[in-house]
Amino acid sequence: MPFHTNEPAFRFRQGTRPLLVSMPHVGTYLPPALAARFTPQALEVADTDWHLERLYDFADALGASVLVATHSRYAIDLNRPPDDHSLYPGQDTTGLCPADTFDRAPIYAAGDLPDKRETVARRDALWLPYHRQIRAELDRLKAAHGIAVLWDAHSIRSVLPRFFDGKLPDLNLGTADGASCDPALAQMLFTIAKAAGDYPAVLNGRFKGGYITRHYGRPAEGFQAVQLEMTHCCYMREGMPFDYLSKRAAGVRPHLRAMLEAALRFAEQQARPGKPTHNK
Repeated sequence: MPFHTNEPAFRFRQGTRPLLVSMPHVGTYLPPALAARFTPQALEVADTDWHLERLYDFADALGASVLVATHSRYAIDLNRPPDDHSLYPGQDTTGLCPADTFDRAPIYAAGDLPDKRETVARRDALWLPYHRQIRAELDRLKAAHGIAVLWDAHSIRSVLPRFFDGKLPDLNLGTADGASCDPALAQMLFTIAKAAGDYPAVLNGRFKGGYITRHYGRPAEGFQAVQLEMTHCCYMREGMPFDYLSKRAAGVRPHLRAMLEAALRFAEQQARPGKPTHNK
């Protein structure tokens, strides 16, 4: 089937310092023709990374650039490879154009899954613009500062038997087993995460970073990339209606901010001499 949307693929705010915060799974929009094919359960878009733009609203004040997806991951998953190969061979995952939810419930009421033509159309309309913006902004930051840090922000339900046993640690940092960022930066961030005593943390555990982290993180070339997958229960109600819980969020936000500030300090310490690091 053809794919058409009147909504832009992303929202973008350009910052002044060498950090890009990407939020590829926060979108909830579904074009009407696509939504009409979905089951009632799929229309709840429960697997959204809810409220991250609000949770990270301090990123603008820090001078970071912010890139926010608009469409649901059920339309296309921006953190999957364009050829849809598995990032976790041998483990259960969802694909580029998912067929089912995290609970294995079917997304398409009549089973009319997207064919290759429709998948390519969605990729061209949504996936490519988002990734072109990542590439352009990282290149701009690198040219301006001599270094660029990509923070890929995610969140997920704390208990998902399909993907992991038991309860997931609250703060899951991923650096593709050390390939996507400098070990010193990874350790700095992990130290901050571990110090957040009420929020168990792990580095390169179940979530090592998706396509975005693995593809754009090239520390030898001055591009550092880190993914943080955090549990919904840190800041919101995990079930319908997926409310943002301000008091709960207030507990974790200082730790998130501390990690972004550390990433900026690292970047600006590594910046080429003579290059401005931010506008006063």
